[in-house]
Amino acid sequence: MKRLAVLLLLTLLNLPAVSSTGPILVLGDSISAGLRLASLESGWVALLQHKLQNEGYGYQVLNASVSGETTAGGLARLPRALALHHPAIVVLELGANDGLRALPIAAMRENLQQMITLARAAGAEVLLLGMRIPPNYGAAYSEQFHSAFGQIAEQLKIRSVSFLLQDVALSPALMQSDGYHPNERGQPVLLNNVWPQLQPMLKK
Repeated sequence: MKRLAVLLLLTLLNLPAVSSTGPILVLGDSISAGLRLASLESGWVALLQHKLQNEGYGYQVLNASVSGETTAGGLARLPRALALHHPAIVVLELGANDGLRALPIAAMRENLQQMITLARAAGAEVLLLGMRIPPNYGAAYSEQFHSAFGQIAEQLKIRSVSFLLQDVALSPALMQSDGYHPNERGQPVLLNNVWPQLQPMLKK
């Protein structure tokens, strides 16, 4: 009864109601942390928050991304983030730095699987964002790296994005000069790549 009265008051005052749904936690690396962007507000994670608000979703987006992060680092940080924020959804955007350092794919796979298991045990749904890397360490390693994301998603029956940088990575106009990080113009494309898989997980 009290909640109904609060919602009615907020409606009369034309104020947004605070969602009882847990937040969306984005656990990623420099791509989600917005490395070298002029403003973090132009990053795809911030754009996601704006899109959610514009479409009437009450989720708060928490960006727990750290530049240079590996799956091992993410696994070490995740338990505290889950205990602190109690997210409804965890978006995992990790693995690129494992691949760029030629770390064992088996270890990356195990770390991602453990993070998914931990998130689910905490009551969160998981969206896994897949990545590709240049063939610096050979085509076989690069292909096994990319395939790992889809295999994990299929095995654990979670939603996934095949390649976060689809339609961005090979477009110089959308990438920073380092060739690894999207620029401001590329950020909306990243969001467009994530949204079709994230939107069905949302509740109003």
